Amino acid sequence: MERTIIFCMLFFCCSMALTAAPYRIVKYKQLFKTIRQLEAIVKDKDVELLHTPENPVDECLFTAVTCFQKGVLKLQPANSQVNSTFNQTTKVLKNFTFSNTGKHCESSCESYEKKTPKEFLKSFAKLINKVIR
Repeated sequence: MERTIIFCMLFFCCSMALTAAPYRIVKYKQLFKTIRQLEAIVKDKDVELLHTPENPVDECLFTAVTCFQKGVLKLQPANSQVNSTFNQTTKVLKNFTFSNTGKHCESSCESYEKKTPKEFLKSFAKLINKVIR
């Protein structure tokens, strides 16, 4: 009887661990699609250049995501017709949470090169794609 209970508990714990990882991957894939959608509707001419993290090392992923979230606040819609879609999309990106690994990163947002909004979003998508894999 004890063995059966232990087996059931072990089975339950393993099944819960296996379902947690795919949920996170689905969340990141949805975020990736959201960034790609935003690329099409963001204003790219006569705008402020944004600090854009490129290929951050693993201990700087949290810092890079934070920089991208701060940059999203500075984005502007391409025109008034896409304003509602733009607002919904940026809200998703602003509310996205990424767990901190606890490792210390030496770089700050200002240490990254400034780029156009579309290049900024492409780099953000590239980072999320890296996190998915």
